[in-house]
Amino acid sequence: MKSRTPRVLAISSRGGHWTQLRRLRSAFTGCDVTWASTDAGLATEVLPDRFVLIPEASRWDRLRLAWSVLCVLWLVVRLRPHAIVSTGAAPGFFALRFGRIVGARTLWLDSFANAEEMSLSGRNAAKFADLALTQWAHLGAELPPAADRRKGAAYHAGAVV
Repeated sequence: MKSRTPRVLAISSRGGHWTQLRRLRSAFTGCDVTWASTDAGLATEVLPDRFVLIPEASRWDRLRLAWSVLCVLWLVVRLRPHAIVSTGAAPGFFALRFGRIVGARTLWLDSFANAEEMSLSGRNAAKFADLALTQWAHLGAELPPAADRRKGAAYHAGAVV
């Protein structure tokens, strides 16, 4: 039987979300990784891996947000990743949502900048992600065995990033 290389979509918005996502690069060794973000200048940081540009959007600009959501949907459907990993914000949230369509396993890592409470995207993503992790022990329960994990819950498993 021929072994398939796992396809991973690593997606986030630019800035701190991207920096944290890039710090996970070694975890993707041996995988076919596609990186996606909202700044074309970031493509050189992930060479030789593929990079896909997602339009920047916020909840305050509904039309641009709709376009960004459609681009993320098209990316997920076209790529059909086995796993989707995101550190935030909107692009990652929608990628996790659409990952269910193609049967992808999904992981949300909330930004370590959110020390007081989970981010809005993180709280929403936890409802859909297979696993949602926070960097701060007081914001998440201790990570239980996979069979005992609940959708909608955020967990803490030590410093991930």
